[in-house]
Amino acid sequence: MIDILLVDDETYVTESLELTIPWGEIGVTTVLRAASGNEALKIMEENAVDIVVTDIRMPGMTGLELISEVSQRWPHVRCILLTGHSDFDYAKKAIQLQAADYILKPVNDDEFMNSVSAAITSLRDEWDEFDKYHRLLYSRKSDYKILRENLMHDLLLGRVLTTKALREQFEQYELHMDPEQPAVMMLIRLAGRFAAMDQQSLDLMDFAVGNIAEEVLGEAYNVWFGRGPHECLVMFLQNREPDELSRMEGSNLQAAAGTFREHVVRYLQGDLSMVVTPPFPFNELTNVYRKSLGSLILSGPEEHRIIYIDMEKALNKRAENDAAQALEELYKPPVLPQLLETKQWEAAGDKLNAVFDAVEKVYLSREHAYEMYLSVTNAFMYIAHKQGHLVHEIDHAGFDLVLAHQLIQSPEKLRRWAMNMLEKLQEELSDQEGVQSRRHVIKQVQELVTRDTGQDLSVKMIADKVYLHPVYLSKIYKAETGEGLGDYMIRMRMERALYLLKNTNKKIYEITSELGYQNPQYFSKMFKKHYGMTPNEFRDQT
Repeated sequence: MIDILLVDDETYVTESLELTIPWGEIGVTTVLRAASGNEALKIMEENAVDIVVTDIRMPGMTGLELISEVSQRWPHVRCILLTGHSDFDYAKKAIQLQAADYILKPVNDDEFMNSVSAAITSLRDEWDEFDKYHRLLYSRKSDYKILRENLMHDLLLGRVLTTKALREQFEQYELHMDPEQPAVMMLIRLAGRFAAMDQQSLDLMDFAVGNIAEEVLGEAYNVWFGRGPHECLVMFLQNREPDELSRMEGSNLQAAAGTFREHVVRYLQGDLSMVVTPPFPFNELTNVYRKSLGSLILSGPEEHRIIYIDMEKALNKRAENDAAQALEELYKPPVLPQLLETKQWEAAGDKLNAVFDAVEKVYLSREHAYEMYLSVTNAFMYIAHKQGHLVHEIDHAGFDLVLAHQLIQSPEKLRRWAMNMLEKLQEELSDQEGVQSRRHVIKQVQELVTRDTGQDLSVKMIADKVYLHPVYLSKIYKAETGEGLGDYMIRMRMERALYLLKNTNKKIYEITSELGYQNPQYFSKMFKKHYGMTPNEFRDQT
């Protein structure tokens, strides 16, 4: 799909070329004509021209002046000079202006077609490289976001990695964190006007909060930011200078947290609650998260403030009373996540019953009930995510932080929920290859594609999000729907394009950007392949 503009003050030249050259054979779809340089520029402002063929000698603006202007305003356009003057100075100037070719009049059709064909080939090679580069760049950034978030979830939910393995993961995902240096954790719950937002708006707010964190805190700290597994935002901070701990302690840390919150309130017009820990070693990350999350939940959804917790006291609290000692059963190996991961359902049930039997003999405070709830839900979420499931679809109420207040009113109520949830997980995960599991994956994929039609999604990105190999995902999607996953993704994007062309006044380049394409010509090519006409032709018909 190539648009070409022929420019010559002698109109019979452009008319002859338009009528005699078999444009379709060389891939040209639209031929435009202009009788002057100024008229050519006006046409180019209104049309996506790919190649300009212009005479050199024209009144007003010469062909050399025209291609100089074109190269500045539309550097991707190929220019071919057409003239009866064989003076070398013209050819030298054309080379300096990076003209694609220089053809003498009278025009030989074969020579002309060869010149245009070469320009078209050059354009297409450039488009392919451009699209390939941006697809790779976007895929890399998107993959990193998914991989970083998966790593964060794994660590928060109890996955244990050696220092060497964790360092390698940080380096691989370009995270500037050192597993041998202390870190500070901030848990953030968006509140105020954020509470009424839909998921798409919240995703944008997450992105904005992350940008504010990088801008406000990035000068002094290395920042790792993401959404945690319990629907709150998680941020890790480490000093840029490893030996300088003072920035992460006392008033400096409080000042940094306060400034961050002020910026969120000021620029995003919302509010937040935040729990800030003192520096802790990475091998205590799971315990720190569980204690911090308990503090955030206990603060209540309407309480908007920054909580600074004494983590050393919190981490040692288990030994201070009988209730904490009763919970020790949760942390004895084999721990619950290991039993679930190896599908030892009976042993997992026995472990849960042992814990609940122990806590029945002591007074269980509200905070200890939260600790038990969080430990159990962490294990459930860890194994469910590993198997490609969303836990809130298995049991929505049990993983809602607001409804969790009702769930932990008594150990017996919590026991009933935990055993029921274990039974649901066993039923859902025991037959991973079954029909229901495949349908669940298909539903997830379709939700991802329809939600992100403005993103340049790839099969690999979707496969990572549903925790399946790309080849296997493509195979089961084709088997279940009869349509290739790649074809489905293109169809959804083209249907969105059809709607925007028909129901909005957005320009083609605006629609191109909204749909996630980098190049309007490439988008037009895909649209014509799908509907048999260009976006402009479709809009003209409606």
